[in-house]
Amino acid sequence: MSLFPMFLKLAGRRCLVVGAGCVGEGKIRTLLPTGARLRVVAPHATPAVMSWAESGRLAWEARSFIPADLEEVFLVIAATPAVEVNDAVFREAQRRGVLCNVVDDPARCDFYYPALVRRGSLQIAISTEGQSPALAQRLRRELENQFGPDYGPWVEHLGEERKQLLGQEMEQEDRRRLLHEQAGRAAFERFVRGPGLEARKEGLL
Repeated sequence: MSLFPMFLKLAGRRCLVVGAGCVGEGKIRTLLPTGARLRVVAPHATPAVMSWAESGRLAWEARSFIPADLEEVFLVIAATPAVEVNDAVFREAQRRGVLCNVVDDPARCDFYYPALVRRGSLQIAISTEGQSPALAQRLRRELENQFGPDYGPWVEHLGEERKQLLGQEMEQEDRRRLLHEQAGRAAFERFVRGPGLEARKEGLL
């Protein structure tokens, strides 16, 4: 069975993390920038999770999981050290049709966390379908070296150029050719020597 790769829009959706230890904190950290309506259920939490709750970035309920926690939830992550709790979360999620990820338990995952290279709007996700997270992490480190910080502002620059081209009247094939030229290696090198260099001088990269 092959996985279907996708990038989900979570803004405004109810997402739940069960567990707020070191593992749960890492999963929560990746969800915070998405704009999800994030709730955490755990008897105890790390200082970082407590700080996020105090600042209003998430809602933390200091108690154990109950099935009703999955009411109207779109996505849940079970990140507790208790196998029986994680299993209960998974079984209830399956019953309700809620997407579930039980950390380090591929058989109880509807989706996997990829190893991610993020450069602004550019995201490169790597998955081994849970077979070798270590390999995914090695490939992530290699890609981070290949796609440096300049790619973040360059992608934003490409977005502005694309908007301008889409607003101009021209043949579709000509527009397609220009878009590909703007995304080419030569265009990237020009950006690095120009706007990218200025950004580095100003400490933005």
